[in-house]
Amino acid sequence: MSIGEKIQADIITAMKARDEHRLTTLRMVKSALKSKEIDKREALTDAEEAQILTTLIKQRKDSAEQFTKGDRPELAEKERVEITMIEGYLPKAASEDEIRAVVERAIAHMTKDGAKPGPKDMGSTMRVVQQWLMANNMRAEGRLVSEIVKAELAK
Repeated sequence: MSIGEKIQADIITAMKARDEHRLTTLRMVKSALKSKEIDKREALTDAEEAQILTTLIKQRKDSAEQFTKGDRPELAEKERVEITMIEGYLPKAASEDEIRAVVERAIAHMTKDGAKPGPKDMGSTMRVVQQWLMANNMRAEGRLVSEIVKAELAK
C-alpha cells in the first residue's frame, strides 16, 4: 500500500471518527500529493511521495519556529502535532549512530588504493550516503548527514 493509499484510508477513518484536525491535515497532505502528480502527469513513486512529505514536515518545522518566536505557542503546538501525523507515513528516522555507521561504510567503500576521500569529495560522499540510507528504508535530515560526513572526512 502506497503512502497516498494509506492517507486516503486514514481520511475515511478520520471522517467517521469526526476528528477534524486530523482530517484537515490529511486532506492537506493528499492535496500536496495530488498537485505534484498532476504537475508530473503520471503516478508518483514511493520515493517522490516521501520527498513531498519531507518537504511538508520541513515547512511545518519552520512555521512552528516562527510561531514560537512570535509568542504564539498554541499555533506552534498545532504545527508540531501535524508534524507527528505526517511523520507517521514516512520510514523511520535514522539515529545519529546509524547515520555515522552508514557514513563510515560509505567512506570505506569509496577508499581507492588506500587513498581515503578528503573534504573535497563531500558531494560524492553525500550522494552515496543518501542512496544507502534510502536503500535501507531510512530517512535522515540532510543537515545532520552533512555535518557527520564533514566530520568523518576531516579525520
